[in-house]
Amino acid sequence: LILLPLLAVPAVPAQAEDAVARYVALGDSFTAGPLIPVQYGTPLGCLRSTNNYPAVVARRLGPGAFVDVSCSGADTGDMTSPQDVTLGTNPPQFNALTADTTLVTVGIGGNDIGYTGIVQTCAELSFTNPFGAPCKARFGSRLDQRIADTAPKVATVLEGIRQRAPQAQVLVVGYLRLLPSGRGCWPVVPLAWGDVPFLDGVERSLNDMLADEAQQHGARFVDAYAGGDGHDMCALPTQKWVEGLIPTSPAAPIHPNATGMRVVADRVAAAVSAAVS
Repeated sequence: LILLPLLAVPAVPAQAEDAVARYVALGDSFTAGPLIPVQYGTPLGCLRSTNNYPAVVARRLGPGAFVDVSCSGADTGDMTSPQDVTLGTNPPQFNALTADTTLVTVGIGGNDIGYTGIVQTCAELSFTNPFGAPCKARFGSRLDQRIADTAPKVATVLEGIRQRAPQAQVLVVGYLRLLPSGRGCWPVVPLAWGDVPFLDGVERSLNDMLADEAQQHGARFVDAYAGGDGHDMCALPTQKWVEGLIPTSPAAPIHPNATGMRVVADRVAAAVSAAVS
């Protein structure tokens, strides 16, 4: 059980609060919130924040129990296997699921396709041809195949959640938009002009796959991507929901900041409310 400070947050319908007796958060770094203050929990290498979206949702819903086992670097295999991180090992995330769990959020899949590493590679390639598409030339359709290969892994995760927490409302949380429409903002975010729409398309395809798997396995998809243009890595620091390769607020590069986490929390809370109204 994780006790979190009470903050002023938007009201949530009483029936939504009553419906959440035990909330379990599963996921990778887009769930955990690396480097967003305040970091807490064990192992330290998971880099969980008290202001990630699960924590914000928990403060709003006030569940009887809240367990956040998300961990930076996690992929679908870490749901059922231990994950070695700096200064320790995160147990299999599914260990947190119980028969009396009533809400599960899961954000997973990005590390299975290696998205953050792809962006970093593309940043390096941008200096060879900043007005072209060197990253698209490097990866081509291989990233589509990675997403297709990840789909059955996500399906297995959702089936595993249902087996362990049969009464739970399950929300699959997508990824916040990272890149803008158009050419981007090289060299502030060093991605070549032609690679910005290419990489944005990869992220959209990943989110589409997650939405499809959620629908096929009786879960609800939370669209974190929508409305993100203008709040992407190229946005002004006061407008960003995600950070670029050089962060302008306390958060990991190419990851949500605290504002982005609040945006996702709004959408998760709305999904919980819609399911019980």
